[in-house]
Amino acid sequence: MMRRAMDLGQRRTVLAGADPAAVAELIAAVRKGGDEAVRDLTARFDGVDVPNPTLGPEALAAAWERLPPPDQAALVHAHRNIVTVAAAQRAALRDLEVEVQPGVHIGQRWLPVRRTACYVPGGRYPLPSTVLMTVTPARQAGVAEVVVLSPPGANGQPHDAILAAAHVAGADGVFVAGGAQAIAAAAWGTELLPSVDLIVGPGNAWVTEAKRQAFGAVGIDALAGPSEVMVLADDSANAGRVAADLLAQAEHDPEAEAILVTTSSSLADAVEEALATQLVDLPTADIARASLERHGAIVVVDSRAALFEAANLRAPEHLHLHVTELAAAADACTAYGGLFLGEDSAEVFGDYCAGGNHVLPTAGAARYTAGLSVHTFVRPLATQRLTAHGAGALVATTAQLARIEGLEAHARAALQRR
Repeated sequence: MMRRAMDLGQRRTVLAGADPAAVAELIAAVRKGGDEAVRDLTARFDGVDVPNPTLGPEALAAAWERLPPPDQAALVHAHRNIVTVAAAQRAALRDLEVEVQPGVHIGQRWLPVRRTACYVPGGRYPLPSTVLMTVTPARQAGVAEVVVLSPPGANGQPHDAILAAAHVAGADGVFVAGGAQAIAAAAWGTELLPSVDLIVGPGNAWVTEAKRQAFGAVGIDALAGPSEVMVLADDSANAGRVAADLLAQAEHDPEAEAILVTTSSSLADAVEEALATQLVDLPTADIARASLERHGAIVVVDSRAALFEAANLRAPEHLHLHVTELAAAADACTAYGGLFLGEDSAEVFGDYCAGGNHVLPTAGAARYTAGLSVHTFVRPLATQRLTAHGAGALVATTAQLARIEGLEAHARAALQRR
C-alpha cells in the first residue's frame, strides 16, 4: 500500500463483474422452472444437489445445539445489542396526524412489509453476523415472515453458524440457494418459497445485478459493491491501530477498498511500516495484500479541512476518525454509511456486536441513502380524514386547480362536497 494521488470523488461501479444478460437468463429460468430450476442452478454453481432447499425452525434449532458454547454466547451477545438498537429505532417511529386547517386531518401510519427475504452470502467465510444484522431489524420492525437465503456448503446446507444465527434472530426458515437464482426465487416465488415484498442483504456482483433486475417486482434495500473503509488521521493517531483497521477491511476481498487520508507525512510512513509488519503473520495476507495493491491508498493532505472534504467526496461505507476534536470532526463529515468516532471505536465492533448495522451503502451511495435499519422494513402510509366542514372549505380551490389541468371529473367530484 503506497502513497498515491487519487480522485476521491471518482466512484467504483457497483455491478462490475456481472453480465446483465446472463443474470437475466438465470432469472428467466427460475421464473419458468421454479424449484427444479433452482435445484439445477445450485448443482451447476455450488456443485451440490439440494433436493429440498427449505429448512424450518427445527433444523435451525438443531444447528444451534451443534454450535460450541463460546459461539453460542457470541451470537447471543451480538443479537442482544442489535435488538436494543433496532427496538429504539422502532420506538422512535410514531404515527402522526395533523389538522392542516379546520376539519382537514392529514396523517401517516408506520406499517411493516409482510414478507422479507434476507440474503446471506456463503463465499470465503460463513457470515452469521449478516444473519443477525438483517433478520433482527426485520423482526423488530414487525415483519410477519422472514426467510434467510443462503447457498449450500459441501453437505448441502449453509454453515451451522448461519443456521444457528437464523435461530437466534427468529427467522422463520432458510431457503438453501444463493446467487441470482435465490433472488429470482424470492422475488417471483416458487412452489416452496412464496414471493416476498422486500429483499435485503449484501452479495456478490451476480446477486447485486439480480436485485437490480428484480426491483419493481420486489423492493430491495440497496445495490451493494465491495466493502470500503476510509480512515481520517492526524498526527495524534496510533500507526499500529490505523494499520490494523485498514487490514480488517482489506481481508474481506481483493476488491475491498482501504484508504488512509492524513495530514501527517510521518504518520503515513509509520502506517506503511506497520502494514508490512502486520501482514507477515496474517492468515488472510494474500487477500489483504491484493486489496491494498489494487484499491488501497495513503493520501497526505495539507489541512484538517481537506480531511473532511476528502471524506465527503468519497462518501465511504465506513468512515473512521483517528483525530483530535472529535465532535467538530463529526459535524464536518456529512456523507458516510457508518461513522466511527475515535481510535477505540474500531469498525470491527460495528461489524459484529456493538449494535449498529453493518449492511451499509457503498460506492458513494451514502450521499443519498443510509444503511439497513428498522426503517428499511416499514413504510409511512399516508392517511386523510376530512369532516364535511373541512371538505367544503377545499371545494373551490380543488375545482379551480382541476380545471386548470383540464380534469373536469376531478372538479365535479369536489363540487359534490359543496
